[in-house]
Amino acid sequence: MNVATVYRLKPGWRLQWEEAQGRHVLLYPEGMVQLNDSAGAVLGLLDGERDLAAVLAALRQRYPEADEGLERDVHDFVADALHQGWIRETEAT
Repeated sequence: MNVATVYRLKPGWRLQWEEAQGRHVLLYPEGMVQLNDSAGAVLGLLDGERDLAAVLAALRQRYPEADEGLERDVHDFVADALHQGWIRETEAT
């Protein structure tokens, strides 16, 4: 996976904090996906402007205690989110 690639949520999908559930959810026309804290943190940074390198830098700054496995975990999550159809590659705005 190229760290210069920019990602954003699929059109029509929205990341939202659900107070009642105490977690982020991904809303789409047919339903909702409940996310864990890590998934919510990553998806919140995939804004169509930051490339993956900037996302990783922001996560390292936000979670300085994260170990060197952070990059692999983020790459794996992004690959899965692409496979699930939650996100897409885009041109930076």
